[in-house]
Amino acid sequence: MTHEFLEILNQAKVYKSQGVFCVLATVVALDGSSYRKPGVRMLIAENGAMTGAVSGGCVEKEVVRRAESVFKTGVSKIMTYDGRYRLGCEGVLYILLERFEASDQLVHTFENLLSQRESFEIVSFYKKEDEATGDFGSFLRVGESNQVYFQNTSTLEAPSEALRFKQTLNPRFKLLLVGGEHDTVKLCTMAAMLGWEVDVITSLKDPKELKDFPGAARVIGGNADTFDAATLDAQTAVVLMTHNYAQDLQYLVKLKDLKLPYLGILGSVKRREKIQHELLDYAPDLDLDFLEQIYSPAGLNIGSVTPEEIALSILAEILAVTRNRNSLSLKTLTGKINSAIS
Repeated sequence: MTHEFLEILNQAKVYKSQGVFCVLATVVALDGSSYRKPGVRMLIAENGAMTGAVSGGCVEKEVVRRAESVFKTGVSKIMTYDGRYRLGCEGVLYILLERFEASDQLVHTFENLLSQRESFEIVSFYKKEDEATGDFGSFLRVGESNQVYFQNTSTLEAPSEALRFKQTLNPRFKLLLVGGEHDTVKLCTMAAMLGWEVDVITSLKDPKELKDFPGAARVIGGNADTFDAATLDAQTAVVLMTHNYAQDLQYLVKLKDLKLPYLGILGSVKRREKIQHELLDYAPDLDLDFLEQIYSPAGLNIGSVTPEEIALSILAEILAVTRNRNSLSLKTLTGKINSAIS
């Protein structure tokens, strides 16, 4: 959800420069089930334009309508939306509506968190009561004492009986792609659509530019000798797609001491077996658990043929692995969908 908040803040910066007021809608509680969970947000501009969503599209118009009073008075309020009678979602949403401004302090704090790849917390005060108004609101908290309010104020005197919704957000999920061919471009573009931060390492012999990889955050020319594995963290997946056996092997040696959420390699099953045997020759002290981390051929078996389909299968596998889920069809579930993807 970090990338969704980034999208909202970036749009709020644009509105601020235009002198347009905004209201932020945050789902702070849920009784029953719904399309999305508490913590989802939507930015509403004075003209009714929306950034983000709090549901699958069925609640948003009502949220915009109910936000009119917040635009007029500046006073935050809580709204409820009972999907049991309208959507068949069997749940009641509690949504906080508050004025939102992309203050310099909020923008600076959030951008610093992104660059440092640090986790942070968002806290919202609310009440489980439809049309409840008052000093409700949210702030971004870094550490124990640094609080930056969404309403560009230095404090927030929430009612004593107010409830608190707390949400911890991790750094944006990062995908490092090693390779610079056509299939890398497709995988980069699709991963960026998911809100992931994508870095690409291309060959020094055939360097590429940022414009060659739509959606990428960084594109650099390099090789295994110049690669610094220490820059990777627990929120970074890696896919080796150099189409060069020797290069893949060299990168694996550099990665062998890391515990990555996902490590994939393009290629055949035969190629995988060969690279595993040679890796032991290059690194005799290799922890055999590292071999179990490697997903090769990368991707789920969904019958992929084209570069776009292969990219889809790899992204699906990364999601399944990082969220500790078996890749089963949703039609096989007997419980709630949200409980399967939390």
